[in-house]
Amino acid sequence: MRLSQFHLHTSRETPADAEIVSHQLMLRSGMIRKHAAGIYTWTPLGLRVLRKVEQVVREEMLAAGAIELLMPSVQPRELWEETGRWQKFGGQLLKLRDRKDAEYCFGPTHEEVITDVARSELRSYKQLPLTFFQIQTKFRDEIRPRFGVMRAREFLMKDAYSFHLSADCLAVTYQAMYDAYSRIFTRLGLRFRAVQADTGAIGGSASHEFHVLADSGEDAIAFSDGSDYAANIEMAEALAPDQPRPQPSQLMQEVATPTQKTCEEVAALLGIELTRTVKSVAIIGDHGFALVLVRGDHSVNDIKLAKLAGFADYRLASEAEILEHLGCEPGFLGPLACAKPIQVIADRTVAAMADFVVGANRSGYHLHGVNWGRDLPEPVLVADLRNVVEGDRAADGVGHIRIARGIEVGHVFQLGQQYANAMHATVLDENGKACVMYMGCYGIGVSRIVAACIEQNSDAAGIRWPQPMAPWQVAVCIINPKSKPEVVAHANALYDELQALAIDTVLDDRGLRPGPMLSDIELIGIPHRVVVSERGMATATFEYRARNSDINESLSKAELLQRIGAGHGS
Repeated sequence: MRLSQFHLHTSRETPADAEIVSHQLMLRSGMIRKHAAGIYTWTPLGLRVLRKVEQVVREEMLAAGAIELLMPSVQPRELWEETGRWQKFGGQLLKLRDRKDAEYCFGPTHEEVITDVARSELRSYKQLPLTFFQIQTKFRDEIRPRFGVMRAREFLMKDAYSFHLSADCLAVTYQAMYDAYSRIFTRLGLRFRAVQADTGAIGGSASHEFHVLADSGEDAIAFSDGSDYAANIEMAEALAPDQPRPQPSQLMQEVATPTQKTCEEVAALLGIELTRTVKSVAIIGDHGFALVLVRGDHSVNDIKLAKLAGFADYRLASEAEILEHLGCEPGFLGPLACAKPIQVIADRTVAAMADFVVGANRSGYHLHGVNWGRDLPEPVLVADLRNVVEGDRAADGVGHIRIARGIEVGHVFQLGQQYANAMHATVLDENGKACVMYMGCYGIGVSRIVAACIEQNSDAAGIRWPQPMAPWQVAVCIINPKSKPEVVAHANALYDELQALAIDTVLDDRGLRPGPMLSDIELIGIPHRVVVSERGMATATFEYRARNSDINESLSKAELLQRIGAGHGS
């Protein structure tokens, strides 16, 4: 490719509305152009990168035995009604009507459509297991699209779906897809982690997320410093303390906290560690009012709480409900001296505490030296209700928890029979009996991978692509092409030779001054840069610089080809 015949439009200015590095650099390098919130055109440069990612994803899916198809972007309401998701999916579902007033949605995912295909096409257990996949544009009407293509409304996704006669068979394919994802992200040159995850709106019995590690990541990942254990912060189990609860050593007493409403403020006033305080969170579940207790330095994990029986759709209690049940304003709440009988749910850590501090259910006061069994009844319900923190014991018992930031780029689910049951997708088993199929679901955010990679691989000069994702592996840059035809001929010869070696090369023959030309090549992140100049020709050398290096080297052609060849395909 010759840049004089290519559309490349870079910018030196950082767009004001671009909050993170990937968004800034994708706009500055000219990879994307915005039309509306969360809706972008991928320019020829951006599309080259996108297609590189897509190629690796497709190759590994085919190698794992999946079969490619293409489903419609626009899906009829009737299919979504069968699974109950027409309403349940919420505002993210973009709904539309045709001229006959029939309702459709622009697909954010394709569980309903693929299940409809399967129940029509699959008849016998002999056709199973079977995995379909597609790479297709999706649309989710995000409340606040942001960060460029990282959280866009329209995006490119690879989604795959598998069908099985048994849960054991599903588990085998699930592992095969997990392994395929690991190969995909390894081939793309990304630093990533696979973590246990919540199944969320998709549903199912088990799932793993794949995260590209980056400080700007929206998700917190908990992992062990002594084993392979890793989980999304929403799923990471917080073990109960390994020491028994201490014996009471203080008498309960009421202490004045006139303006201190937070655990931090109360601890500072009393001169105690924050870990001696207990936070009370008032909620409303299926059976009414409840008080959730977590240690003062911990935070309630909404996902874990919602998994308790009767709390799937819980909400925070209103001030009026708090006053009715506890007789007090927020900020001084606790499980003692309640206006009405309430349900108390204690986190595992709180259940093992002694001599702790809670609100007195009286404005301006807290209780110090509170103990279970003496001052208040032992908690009837004790559960893991909090987010893990650095230093906690890992759930597998090996090592301690460390926290990193990650960008979710892939997710695999064991769906079980949820969708097949709802849509009556069955096959005949070997005895001729109709059996509901088991399903798996496996998604990769193809366009999000591009942004996540930039978050992980960039510097002050621009993008630093891993070679498998780079728009070109090598850039050959000509100094003074308009006045030096012999330099142009020399550059053309090198360009032709690299192309003949199947090394994806771009020739910068635009005639720009050296400064802007080389800045462009650094900005768009080409892994290898070769400068062809009159001075180099005089010494039979080329000026070479790797994108991940700050050093220019003078290399002979043989040395240059060896250097580029050594990195080619890595």
